[in-house]
Amino acid sequence: MKYVLEYPSEQPIAPIDFLRPEVIREVAERAEAVGFDALALSEHPAPSAKWRGAGGHETLDPIAALGFVAGVTTRLRLLTNLYVLPFRNPYLSAKALGSLDIVSGGRLIAGVGAGYLRAEFAALGVDHERRAALFDEALGALRSIWTDPATPVGGAPGEMWSQRPVQRPYPPIWIGGNGAAARRRVVVHGDGWMPIIAAARMAAAMRTTALETPEQFGTAVDRLRRDLERAGRDPDSVTIQVVCPHFRFDDPASVAEARAVLADLAKRGATSAVVHADGSAPAATAAFLDRFGETFLDDWRTS
Repeated sequence: MKYVLEYPSEQPIAPIDFLRPEVIREVAERAEAVGFDALALSEHPAPSAKWRGAGGHETLDPIAALGFVAGVTTRLRLLTNLYVLPFRNPYLSAKALGSLDIVSGGRLIAGVGAGYLRAEFAALGVDHERRAALFDEALGALRSIWTDPATPVGGAPGEMWSQRPVQRPYPPIWIGGNGAAARRRVVVHGDGWMPIIAAARMAAAMRTTALETPEQFGTAVDRLRRDLERAGRDPDSVTIQVVCPHFRFDDPASVAEARAVLADLAKRGATSAVVHADGSAPAATAAFLDRFGETFLDDWRTS
């Protein structure tokens, strides 16, 4: 099991302090020092005030923020969780994500999704109803631009020129979403799958299929593995990322429960987990990361 730190500004309770560069540096350096595999940031370029008031969070452009993180770390991988491909032309996505891979020395994990906030699509002038089709088009175009940049895609008028990313043939693409369409995209385009195990109400808000229990998650993983095998791909080459349950280190029972849940999900196919640190203040995050390293990461490194 590998662990990814979700940057604490992604939590509704997180104070504005987490947007200060010195705090971003401190969190990133500490996450790398204690043994996290990657740091993740989501994308919301134009969220509504209603979304923020209903439990949304502070947002940064993930390319800019993760580029900053790349400059203050040496090993930590950089995960977009999720970069919404339908928001923009595939050439813009390929340039932004590819540039992040270049400036980080090949540490990008391109976590991508179709998006879900109708108001955000409207603000950006993108048809919300076409997001699935736009996502499929962008996935194919992204790989083509990265692996064969000279060949035009979409409306490009002729031979093109662009730098290729550091990672070859291209940076790993992890795909978000719970349903059959997401698994199909993983089989065709993906190196990782990022489902969300959550109640049906939350899944509906995110406009995805509900995966409410570990058993449902395990069944979906089994289906994905069978589909990968049919496509001639090695199922073990695809990362399966879940979300670590929330817990507090001052509550030993919650820590034990989180361990048990993660162990169960690992048996069902999970190979990576996103961790939500204590985001109440930068000092609380620092203390959480130190305890997490001692409690979880040392165990995995020595097991």
